[in-house]
Amino acid sequence: EVGERNVMVRPLEENMTVTEDFSRVENTYQMEAEVCIVFRDFGKMQNVCNLLIEKLGTSVTISPPHFYHTPEAIDTLRRQVCVAAVGNTQQKAQEVCRLFGQSLGKPLLIREEETKEWGGHIDSPLSNSPESLTLQERIQSATAYASCRVFAVFEIKGKENRRNKLL
Repeated sequence: EVGERNVMVRPLEENMTVTEDFSRVENTYQMEAEVCIVFRDFGKMQNVCNLLIEKLGTSVTISPPHFYHTPEAIDTLRRQVCVAAVGNTQQKAQEVCRLFGQSLGKPLLIREEETKEWGGHIDSPLSNSPESLTLQERIQSATAYASCRVFAVFEIKGKENRRNKLL
């Protein structure tokens, strides 16, 4: 059996790489292509997979997705959670002030006390085999969560005037 093999890897776009494997065995040629795409939108990934299966049928194999979080995505999550915690604190302070007929002024001090993160386990060969988990279980395992506890001191203004009470 006389054979020849040629492999070419090329990036097509920022989030896509194509590996083409050409081989020749005697008088026949065979080409296999592996396309790796990084998706930020799970729904879009599902649509592309469905389209490939619909158009290419059994000639295409879709591997299970590999989930991960970029450092930028984790930083964004932390910021969003902290901003939400400050917003919740302000809302609660506003409600307490209304209870006593006062109005909430500007913040005098805002301090991030504690931030916790959990989940977001990245697929690894050492963990349970990806094939042994359902897609939903893999998504749940890869989902990252964060919480933030903040301390805030707000200025309290005097009694609300009558017009503000009507609003």
